[in-house]
Amino acid sequence: MTEPHDGEIPDGLSAAELGMWQSFRNGTTYDLRSHDPVRDDPFAPHGWGPERSVGARTVARLLLSGPPARPGRVAALKLRGVRITGKLDLAGGRVSPYVELTGCRFEQEVVLPECHFTTLRMVGCAVPRLDAARLHTEGDLHLPRCRIERGIRLTDAQIGTDLLINQLRVGPDRRGRAFVGDGMSVAQDLQAEMIETLGELSLRGAKVGGSLSLRGSRLRATDGRRALNAPQLSVERTLYMTEAWVSIDTGNQGTTPPFGVARGGGPARGTRAQVFECRGAVRLDDGRFGDAVDLHKARFVLADREELSLRRIVTPELRFNAERPREGRVVLNGAKVVTLIDVSSSWPGPGGLAMGGFVYENLVPYGHFPLSRRLEWVLAATPEYVPEPYERLAAVLRSCGEDADAREVLLAKQRRRRETLPPAGRIWGYLQDWTVAYGYRPGRALVWMAVLWAAGAVAFSQYRPESIKGDEHPQWNPALYALDLLVPVINLGQDGYWLLEGGWQWTAAALVLVGWILATTVAAGASRLLRRG
Repeated sequence: MTEPHDGEIPDGLSAAELGMWQSFRNGTTYDLRSHDPVRDDPFAPHGWGPERSVGARTVARLLLSGPPARPGRVAALKLRGVRITGKLDLAGGRVSPYVELTGCRFEQEVVLPECHFTTLRMVGCAVPRLDAARLHTEGDLHLPRCRIERGIRLTDAQIGTDLLINQLRVGPDRRGRAFVGDGMSVAQDLQAEMIETLGELSLRGAKVGGSLSLRGSRLRATDGRRALNAPQLSVERTLYMTEAWVSIDTGNQGTTPPFGVARGGGPARGTRAQVFECRGAVRLDDGRFGDAVDLHKARFVLADREELSLRRIVTPELRFNAERPREGRVVLNGAKVVTLIDVSSSWPGPGGLAMGGFVYENLVPYGHFPLSRRLEWVLAATPEYVPEPYERLAAVLRSCGEDADAREVLLAKQRRRRETLPPAGRIWGYLQDWTVAYGYRPGRALVWMAVLWAAGAVAFSQYRPESIKGDEHPQWNPALYALDLLVPVINLGQDGYWLLEGGWQWTAAALVLVGWILATTVAAGASRLLRRG
């Protein structure tokens, strides 16, 4: 092939390549479709002949050192229904023309490491593998509806505006990873709605300047890998792992919220909801999310030792409205959330939840979430007694004005603590619980004091003791004497003047002992009320 000069056409081009060359100079779409939907499907087994084939070397030549545009035109590579033979290798190159490939079929992998594009769009293309580590685009990178058999590599890629990969289907590479975007930076939104991955979706240390949407996607791990591995992920706005709206007739993606929601909160007419589903472990440890993490109706299918790990994430809002995982664990250790929006039926049972050091400031239940279920939630997270989750829940309830519920939580904490004590401590705990509920119900102590006072007054009215100091004594008053024994510290002028004998000594001693217990319990309850907040 001889070297062309300026607009000259090089020798040795096939008829299909010649047409592509001319279309590039005109900036028009080069369409080689047969207009038969079956034969034009790039994912179908039908072969495309030489009349629809162009060489990868010719494509690379156009993109890296193509001819100038015709006067009044802008050079661009726009292909539709074309088969690219050979390996398209643009590693390290700088591609200035606009690139849009629709419904094309690649014979071998596409190699784009350290390549610079303005905008690259590949829509509905069949690609064996895409290697684009350290790719740099000034505009968008679009890969919607593509099928890539052996994985995508976008490690440390720099996307100037949006990354759009909706309805992408990706298989695993040799290491079981479907999509590798470690260290990737997307200036605006990353839309990955209704994608299907067989292999790990890895976004370790990735940064997204807008929102990251995984609505309606289906992620599936391979052996020894996680389904989603994204520690230290940074999203300036919201991470969506929620449902998407799909056309009932075609199965294609419908309108995303809010325009896909009909009046009443359901899908729009002619669409159905497809939930986000993840089969395998999820790791979002140390992530930073500027607005929210939304797990509304998400489905996590975990094995026995797999985790939905949200360790140390920081976000203003966590919407945990997912389906309850049947196996595995949900881990929130060290997470910091301002508002927790949740459903009682979303949380796993005992042994399936860990939230040591989990900090949240507001609780907004989505539906009915009684205090009894909230205590079960804390119990599920603490197979062994740990006071911190109870104290955090009580503090949040108290800040919302729910003082009675806060006291119930702290009472539940004392009952859990009692089970860790030695036998003597447990007996004492049961006594405190039965009588005064550990001081969290001080009214009960006052009732007990009133009952014992009345019983003591009736009992001592049947007895007339002798004076200890002869005639030096006040007038005998059974009610005041019983009250003087019950109320510690305060002297009502009856105790210390009368000589009790036999069983009356034991009765008086019992009243003194019970009085001290009840009085200290009431004092403890009062001090808690004074210290609240």
